[in-house]
Amino acid sequence: MAERPLLLDVSRLIWRVWTGRLPTGIDRVCLAYLDRFGARSLAVVQRQEFRMVLPADLSDALFALLCRGRPGFRRGLVRLLGQAVLRRKRLPLAGKLYLNIGHTGLDAPGLPGWLARRRLRPVFLIHDLIPITHPEFCRQGESARHMARMRHALASAHGVIANSRATLDALAAFAASEGQSMPNSVVAWLGADEQVAPARINPPARPFFVTIGTIEARKNHLLLLHIWERLAARLGDQTPELVLVGQRGWEADDVFALLDRSPRLRGHVRELGRCNDATMLAMIDNARAVLLPSFVEGFGIPLIEALQRGTPVIASDQPVFREIAGDLPLYLDPLDGQGWETAIRDFMGDSPERQRQLATIPQFRPHSWDDHFDRVEVWLTEL
Repeated sequence: MAERPLLLDVSRLIWRVWTGRLPTGIDRVCLAYLDRFGARSLAVVQRQEFRMVLPADLSDALFALLCRGRPGFRRGLVRLLGQAVLRRKRLPLAGKLYLNIGHTGLDAPGLPGWLARRRLRPVFLIHDLIPITHPEFCRQGESARHMARMRHALASAHGVIANSRATLDALAAFAASEGQSMPNSVVAWLGADEQVAPARINPPARPFFVTIGTIEARKNHLLLLHIWERLAARLGDQTPELVLVGQRGWEADDVFALLDRSPRLRGHVRELGRCNDATMLAMIDNARAVLLPSFVEGFGIPLIEALQRGTPVIASDQPVFREIAGDLPLYLDPLDGQGWETAIRDFMGDSPERQRQLATIPQFRPHSWDDHFDRVEVWLTEL
């Protein structure tokens, strides 16, 4: 059997499938790495200070279980981990690359010591530093946890993959503030899935707009809901529909209250909390525009997906969005409610700005996962 030079931490994916929640953006990245590197990797499972590296046959079984998902996942996982415990022996791991793609367990006090004792070469993919730079949008205590994650990553990393130049710049600024040095690093934009076919749907009869992302404070859904209340008061039955694609998250009680109880939004806002990729893409295909009013982002997969499918975008003026898409979208301040409302009303029809985007979007070339991994794999061989 060929030696496996990599360790792939799949703990985040285990938790996601165990709880039955749909994949988030970070989960999709973890799945892409599993697809790319699974055949060359041993699986790492960790929870708090428990860590286990599975032998090749059990790693393959776990990877297959993760790809298959539910039903039967919990029973299969318990049986598989039971076998791993019974067969547990110290595998020769020194010098192997340890890939942690989802920030999993980076705040655990014992992780740096475990990595050092096993003489691993850790590589971390950093998605963002939002809990540090914008703690007001995160759950209580998340800023301190993320600081611990980044400190451990900087202290332990053999190399760091950043999903954008904006993320790498934020990490470098944090390292400087902590007096830590930056490890070897590479910027590799994330890919967009090109293989999923859109579902056949009956789109809303009225023009509609789509926003994509977990419903949480930093995504700025509140701005859109207030705009839709005003549109409904002025336009009545002619109000366009707003489609929210994303699961409910945290720190967004005002948004949930409006969604659940506002009579002004009834019939004008549709929430798709458990939306598969095919349905999401069909919604993008038929929308007047994709709306991305976030206050801060580490990357922007929905932005790529929209432009990839030829749909105009109205987005907040974030450095990472400009890094990815240049001047293609219409950029607005995320606090400019009047500007957003005017743009949305313009995009209900064939405004000059919408026509400009439709004419220039074909020039957009999204990065594929092959592009991402071609860059990462060359870099890994040079570490």
